[in-house]
Amino acid sequence: MSGKSKPPRVYEAFIGQYPKLGEAWEKIAEAGNEGSLSEESVRLIKLAIAVGAMRQGAVHSSVRKALDIGVEVAKIDQVVALAAGTLDLPATVAVFSWVRDITESKTDQA
Repeated sequence: MSGKSKPPRVYEAFIGQYPKLGEAWEKIAEAGNEGSLSEESVRLIKLAIAVGAMRQGAVHSSVRKALDIGVEVAKIDQVVALAAGTLDLPATVAVFSWVRDITESKTDQA
């Protein structure tokens, strides 16, 4: 991939208005990343959590960050497919569409 993607403009505007919340969020992220999991595993697990919580913005962010470190789209898709038995098929298809929002836009930019 071509480096780290930028967060959405609305996120940057929010953090610009509330910088202490941004700093606190960064500290939470840093603390959660401490441990022995690989960066790829962390990204895929965070994607799975976002999928299970049905959080579209978090799915978008997780996919962007996974792609930034070179995670293959096939692995991202497998995380979504694994959710089908728990979420149900319509919810899984919705999540799949959220993943495609990012993977297709990355392909268009390449």
